[in-house]
Amino acid sequence: MRRISQFPLHQAAFVLLIIGAMVLAARGWLADHPQHDPFAPLDLREPRGWATQAKIDALRSDPALCRSVLDGSGIAFTALPATGEGECRRDDRMLLDTVPLAPAGAQLTCPVAVGMALWLGQDLQPIAEAELGASVARIEHMGTYNCRRIGGGENGQWSEHATGNAIDIAAFVLNDGRRIGVLADWPDGSHEARFLRAARDAACASFGTVLSPDYNAAHADHLHLDQGRPVTFGYCR
Repeated sequence: MRRISQFPLHQAAFVLLIIGAMVLAARGWLADHPQHDPFAPLDLREPRGWATQAKIDALRSDPALCRSVLDGSGIAFTALPATGEGECRRDDRMLLDTVPLAPAGAQLTCPVAVGMALWLGQDLQPIAEAELGASVARIEHMGTYNCRRIGGGENGQWSEHATGNAIDIAAFVLNDGRRIGVLADWPDGSHEARFLRAARDAACASFGTVLSPDYNAAHADHLHLDQGRPVTFGYCR
């Protein structure tokens, strides 16, 4: 009887030993691959991982955490004081000091700034090199802040632009001087058009909403990027 009762205990100990070894191995692997660890701080210099989108989502309601991500990732920014009132109150606004936006002085929410920095570093530059043999030197935009409702009417849902939580991208200027414009280059099947579509598709991993000329005529000349919804469940057209 004693031998029969001891066997399950030995088996259980063996199973626990295997589980413990697997846990230690997983912890070591996550330490080497923090982009997959949901508890590791987001670093925009790391490649995207399983946990990246969830980490971006967590920044939407935590400006202090968001700014710490920019600091920890070596992204220079200038925090600005709150301004505005009502639906257009902007408690979270900043300038990105090193991302080449033109015109300069675009005031962004921190989650949009994180999306821009991640998109530029992880996506735009590799896509531009692959499709066009050059790098992106400047990103031309049509604005971030506009205290208005969607569609510009007096009724309806407020736009994410009302709080600076969106940016409209009109064109990309390359380091060889070429300008790739949404209005001019989106319709054809050139390398420039493929670059724009690849850039749009990649933005869906950094922004909660991405709208392009495929969405409607109002976006014929720009890509609309905002953080009004979780990136994990974003809307990309």
